[in-house]
Amino acid sequence: MSDPMTNENYTDNIKNAIKAAQNGEMFFIYDSDSREGETDFVITASSVTPDDVRWMRRDGGGLICVAIDSENSQKLGLPFISDVLRDEAKANPALGNTVEKGGDLAYDNRSSFSIWVNHRKTRTGIPDNDRALTINELANITEKCMKGEDVSFGSEFRTPGHVALLRAADRLVHDRKGQTELSIAIAKMADVTPAMVVCEMLDDSNGRALSKEDAKEYAKLHGLVFLEGQEIVDAYEQWEQA
Repeated sequence: MSDPMTNENYTDNIKNAIKAAQNGEMFFIYDSDSREGETDFVITASSVTPDDVRWMRRDGGGLICVAIDSENSQKLGLPFISDVLRDEAKANPALGNTVEKGGDLAYDNRSSFSIWVNHRKTRTGIPDNDRALTINELANITEKCMKGEDVSFGSEFRTPGHVALLRAADRLVHDRKGQTELSIAIAKMADVTPAMVVCEMLDDSNGRALSKEDAKEYAKLHGLVFLEGQEIVDAYEQWEQA
């Protein structure tokens, strides 16, 4: 793969997002008008501090989740929660009608949710410092997994917990163009650990997703990169072919 930072085919916006990921800085991704139509805070899981968690819960307001690439999710034994519940429904039929199925999501075939965890060193798991610790350790165990080290997910994490895990699709944006895959695509291009934090931005005035225009204005106000999903899809496809 070529270095996106030296490739003239990549836009300045993509290069700035890659640089932000490499520097552990926050940036924003808007998926698309045809999907959720939402903007997420995005930052590498290894870089998150308690202040970042506070920032996301105050100015974002959505779920603070950690997306992990498919290969490492499999190695760590992280399932799609819908598959777990579907298996459980065989013994508990009451669950059968609650598990997502085709047509339940207007914008996709399935969600990317895996399990919810706390690190075993946390107490309740919900305070900013607890969540930051859990998020950092998720990046750490992903990094160990990438290096081929022998890891035991259950020895470090417990479920249920307060940090939602998202499992990326196998081929990323070729299979699914959600925030999970878009954020991991940036991680891949930036050559950083593919464990990314995402948190939706909500509008305090109406309780809905923050509009793209207002999200762009927020990013501009804070001097941070704002990306649209299609920009990432186009850049990732070029990066794969280089």
